[in-house]
Amino acid sequence: MPRPLGELEDAVMTRIWQWNRPVTVREVLEDLQQERSIAYTTVMTVLDNLHQKGWVRREVEGRAYRYTAVSTRAAYSAALMNEAWAQSDNPAAALVAFFGMMSPEQRESLNDAIRIVQRDNPLPPAPEEGGEEPAAS
Repeated sequence: MPRPLGELEDAVMTRIWQWNRPVTVREVLEDLQQERSIAYTTVMTVLDNLHQKGWVRREVEGRAYRYTAVSTRAAYSAALMNEAWAQSDNPAAALVAFFGMMSPEQRESLNDAIRIVQRDNPLPPAPEEGGEEPAAS
């Protein structure tokens, strides 16, 4: 399970995920500087840390690296939700509480996701009541 990203790590990864292409420290720096004062070396350190943690891969291009996300924002979010759910002492109650916090649009997205998962990974049919389980071969 990934540890949640820190505030600056998240800001950097958000750009990498949005741009969906290899990026340089300079590109991330220039975009971040539109909303905060930040040093080149700080962004370089954050990207190096993200590389060490396995969030980005990097390739040398000239005298600089180009960084690419290893997974998607959706995969990151799913891993965080799964970890939070797994840590609950009552997973069913946690899901009920979580679903209760959702907007109608979020619940519709949830229903869409369930339909996709059920379509792609159907459950085996349940044994008929009173019938015996088939013998193992």
